[in-house]
Amino acid sequence: MLTHNVAAPSSLCPILSNDWHFHVSDQLIFPHNLNPNLFWRASRKIKGCRLKASFWESIRSGILKNNTTQIVEPPSTLEEEEEPLPDEFVLVEKSQPDGEVEQIIFSSGGDVDVYELQALCDKVGWPRRPLSKLAAALKNSYMVAALHSVKKLPGSGNEQKRLIGMARATSDHAFNATIWDVLVDPSYQGQGLGKAMVEKMIRTLLQRDIGNITLFADSQVVEFYRNLGFEPDPEGIKGMFWYPRY
Repeated sequence: MLTHNVAAPSSLCPILSNDWHFHVSDQLIFPHNLNPNLFWRASRKIKGCRLKASFWESIRSGILKNNTTQIVEPPSTLEEEEEPLPDEFVLVEKSQPDGEVEQIIFSSGGDVDVYELQALCDKVGWPRRPLSKLAAALKNSYMVAALHSVKKLPGSGNEQKRLIGMARATSDHAFNATIWDVLVDPSYQGQGLGKAMVEKMIRTLLQRDIGNITLFADSQVVEFYRNLGFEPDPEGIKGMFWYPRY
């Protein structure tokens, strides 16, 4: 269950009240047709996350038999270390004139109901997938990030909670991760929530020492992801696809 009185750490986006003042891009992403493959690599722009070797070096070192590359990691310092993100925290808070309080809660612990996810996919116009496959995809993901809206009236004891956003990542648990299925409820688009969710996922993956992060994106949203640090075809690397042609 979600804890509704958890505050976002000071190093993260602060809790905001009265208005949705979210200083991030208002674009959201709905990758129906997966065209460009995009890659994110750790950089010195994010505190505590160094670029330890050239992109794909960790993959090449495991493939080339005569590889002699040695990666020497610099010792970490207190200044470079970041406090790990909590599994869930309040990302945004809004108060209504009638006293109702709405919190947008980010979580990365896989708290997603498969029926709510299917309803969210319907809202954004994605094709329906079998519930059993949706459940398997969630279960087998390395990370499932979610945004929930929790509305409550002070003193009423009642609250309404619903899923308004989700993204997930698969991973080898060591070097690489791929982000999939980024979606946000249309009624919450334009508030920067999609960008915030992806940024928190990237930071969580980096804190787990996973620095090669990829995703697949619709051609219309490549620039959106580029602004988040992703780049297409770095160092000439190409993503390739196989799919049945019948």
